[in-house]
Amino acid sequence: MGPTRRRDLVFVAAAAAIVGYLLVVWLYRWFPPITLWTGVSLLVVAGAEAGWGYVVRGRVRDGRIGVGAGRLHPLAVARSVVTAKASAWLGALVFGWWLGVLGYLLPRRGIRIPHEDIPGSVVAALCALALVAAALWLEHCCKSPDEREQPRDAAPE
Repeated sequence: MGPTRRRDLVFVAAAAAIVGYLLVVWLYRWFPPITLWTGVSLLVVAGAEAGWGYVVRGRVRDGRIGVGAGRLHPLAVARSVVTAKASAWLGALVFGWWLGVLGYLLPRRGIRIPHEDIPGSVVAALCALALVAAALWLEHCCKSPDEREQPRDAAPE
């Protein structure tokens, strides 16, 4: 399993934005109001992942990986990588969705209902972007120190 490629996340976000825009065009009249709290749950998850990234980074840097008191179990690091990858993909997908919603709302900002939904959509999109950033940070923190210093195109020894 390799590192998450940013180009793949951008592609997923763009595809989700296009599909999201088309769905919003057809279904917007049935949407509930979009409040400022709509995407905040993603920000909570992003904060938790970023905080966990700092913990993992400190323990990896200090060599406290292994079994024992005060050490981080290697399976916990592996699970953290899987969580980070899943969160990055989910964040990119949700970010694309909110870009699609904003693509529909911004040209209609003179109309009362879409105008009221714009701030909540912007906050949700930013929270999804924060989740992507936190997930990529956590994934980076799970790398061993030797792996971080090695250039991407360097051949393994």
